[in-house]
Amino acid sequence: MAEQGRNNRGSAGARWRDTEVPISREEKAGLDPAVEDAIAESETGARAPSGVPAQILIHATLAWSLFQLWLVSPLPFILNLGIFNSTEARSIHLAFAIFLAYTAYPALKSSPRDRIPWHDWLFGLTAALCAGYLSLFQHELATRAGLPSTLDIAVGVTGVLLLLEATRRTLGPPLMVVAALFLAYTFLGPYMPEILAHKGASLSKAASHYWITTEGVFGIALGVSTSMVFLFVLFGSLLERAGAGAYFIRVAFSVLGHFRGGPAKAAVLSSGMTGLISGSSIANVVTTGTFTIPLMKRVGLPAEKAGAVEVASSTNGQLTPPVMGAAAFLMVEYVGISYVELIKHAIVPALIAYIALFYIVHLEAMKLGLKGMEREIPWPLRSALVGVFGTFFGLVILSFLLYHGLGWVKGVFGEATPWITTLLAFTAYVGLLARAVRFPEPAPLDRVSRLPPPGPTIQSGLHFLLPVVVLIWNLMVERLSPGLSAFWATLFMMFIIVTQRPLRVLMGRGGEIRSAFRAGLTDLKAGLVSGARNMIAIGVATAAAGIVVGTVTLTGVGLVMTELVEFISGGNVMLMLLLTAVISLILGMGLPTTANYIVVSTLMAPVIVTLGAEAGLIVPLIAVHLFVFYFGILADDTPPVGLAAFAASAIARSDPIRTGIQGFAYDIRTAVLPFLFIFNTELLLIGVDTLWHGAAVFLVGLTAMLTFAAATQRFLLVQTRWWEVAALLLVAFTLFRPDFWWDRLHPPFDELPGNRIVEVAESQPAGARLRMAVTGLTIEGNEVTKWIALPLGESNGGEERLRTAGIELREEAGRMFIDHLAFASPAEKLGLDFDFEVLAVQQARERPPQALMFIPAYLLLGILLWNQQRRRRPAQ
Repeated sequence: MAEQGRNNRGSAGARWRDTEVPISREEKAGLDPAVEDAIAESETGARAPSGVPAQILIHATLAWSLFQLWLVSPLPFILNLGIFNSTEARSIHLAFAIFLAYTAYPALKSSPRDRIPWHDWLFGLTAALCAGYLSLFQHELATRAGLPSTLDIAVGVTGVLLLLEATRRTLGPPLMVVAALFLAYTFLGPYMPEILAHKGASLSKAASHYWITTEGVFGIALGVSTSMVFLFVLFGSLLERAGAGAYFIRVAFSVLGHFRGGPAKAAVLSSGMTGLISGSSIANVVTTGTFTIPLMKRVGLPAEKAGAVEVASSTNGQLTPPVMGAAAFLMVEYVGISYVELIKHAIVPALIAYIALFYIVHLEAMKLGLKGMEREIPWPLRSALVGVFGTFFGLVILSFLLYHGLGWVKGVFGEATPWITTLLAFTAYVGLLARAVRFPEPAPLDRVSRLPPPGPTIQSGLHFLLPVVVLIWNLMVERLSPGLSAFWATLFMMFIIVTQRPLRVLMGRGGEIRSAFRAGLTDLKAGLVSGARNMIAIGVATAAAGIVVGTVTLTGVGLVMTELVEFISGGNVMLMLLLTAVISLILGMGLPTTANYIVVSTLMAPVIVTLGAEAGLIVPLIAVHLFVFYFGILADDTPPVGLAAFAASAIARSDPIRTGIQGFAYDIRTAVLPFLFIFNTELLLIGVDTLWHGAAVFLVGLTAMLTFAAATQRFLLVQTRWWEVAALLLVAFTLFRPDFWWDRLHPPFDELPGNRIVEVAESQPAGARLRMAVTGLTIEGNEVTKWIALPLGESNGGEERLRTAGIELREEAGRMFIDHLAFASPAEKLGLDFDFEVLAVQQARERPPQALMFIPAYLLLGILLWNQQRRRRPAQ
């Protein structure tokens, strides 16, 4: 059927397919047709109609991209025209997404691919009207808030059902099944087992909650998709269309391809760079893996391992700032921190994980005795070192001059600064493009047999980095909103796409300037269409995930999850974290990155926060959200679902299950990181105030992760023995968790009797938490004894600080009891109740720095390296 569809497509259909695959034309040239169809079906729909239907879809996606650009731009406020509030914007955003879901995605495998059946037009238009209902009738809905009419209920029910079907078409069954189960739970609450039971909801209340209010489908998740995610996905699509994706891969190969297992190392680097702008692990795999996997196999890496390397590196791309598979913007809203703070917290674990994967690839190459690819022109080691360090220090100096230079421009030119910076950016663009034109056009990536020289390869596309610089500058320095930052970067990228071909002609590349300009406009249109197509699944996914969020707020199922995990774990913190990790892994199977994060953070993040606090474990909220996000993302390479592993195995022609298992084996290093930054929040740069402290945290964490990677691969300099593996794991654990040993040598707290609680509370620093042991009967009549960490206010006096936390005390015969408990206070949320007795309190004690544990760890590592080197010499 797919082959027949390909043969029957007209010219319009071919253009529609060209905008469909999220890779550049140069990359597409080397794709196997079956792989190309798999990419299209999994990412952007498998339909490619011809004639008028194709033109309708093309112009619908183009209109969606232009609407989103208008929505984020400052023009509506300058012109006082076309200003949409957040509810209107979300409504129109979903209307576009759900209409395109029905028209671009066939219902079944047997459904026609070269035309759109009449019933899909009907479903698409009906679904779009249901989504647009909030925008079309917003004033009428506002007048009857909480009292839905019969029409409101009918639209809500129809909209939810059509959304579930659109989710199945675009994303497959997993997310649709999850959302349907949560819907069923809403109505079947009274009939559930006692631990899961709730009073249920009527059809009227549920329809209103899920569709008419902003508590369900049209909630925060869809709002973030509307205001931020679309622009970043569009920016990535335009970068790809301009040729940046192929440029990243060429740079990675030119720099790393000559090392042992060079293509595998290049795959890690290129997938990392692509992951910065990609919103999907699968898109990352098929974009870079189409070329990296065959080259890895060519230098001797087995098919399963070649696919697994690509899977691991592509999956980790979703964990790497600044985009993080678009989940970064959701995380900002859910955690309540700035975007810059999020990047700061996420960067060290991401870098450590990626460098460790690079090291794992090196160890695999050493074990298999792999060689690198040959260069067209030899690159001596001295030249390589000079080039690398020269480039690094050049970028540092350039960044310094740019930062302070623009600061000077602001002071001198004032309001004219935007025009000055625009002129500087244009000058830099023309200069870099003129430099790129000096070098011949690179060969197609699928025909690479010898490595091109790094210098010309890097210089051939430096102008692609300018919009990325604009994006990062606006985010990090100007502190603009993510949406507005992406708007200016996208605008610059659009300018580059339109002008790079004509400018190349003017600079002597050859050709006719009018046709070059038309080709640029064609590329721009295709990029805008491709960006919208890539957003169909994300828009539908965030809306469907809103059903899960709405169920949590409507039924309180989040508390049920907390009680369930607490019951199974028996209050053990480590077991609780393991259960949360496994549940997050299961919930994330088959879900795209954004929906994945929404589901796991809504259900599992409160579990860690609540149970951790009850056990005395103080976990920052960002650490909790990163914990569940990491395990949700790891589902992409975890059998039996492992969508990224299936995509890689199709390219590698390997067994998908074995590829997924091998990929997860490589990703064990990523799986241990969340446990480590839960207990050692310095890895998230929390409490790190100086550059030197941050550098020390990074270097120690990197050493620990490389040591752990060597242990899991059972190879350091030579094959390791069992006791060396144990020693390496001990070193890694000590470097990651020095407090585990140090707390046993020098206990961190003095335990004092409960009647000294006021005295200890008064002595705590501002913003501290008071660790205390309590016992008593709950309202259900169960006797509990537990440690908690009670957040104290910043007021003066111990009694006042405890009152701010929600408790007032009474003393009886030298024993301290809770006499009064404030409603909805921190104390009540931690599970305290009236007449609970305070058994003991803990006061921090002075002790030597725990970093002293690094000394024996590094000594043991040195002994292991010396022993390995001694065994390595005879083999050489």
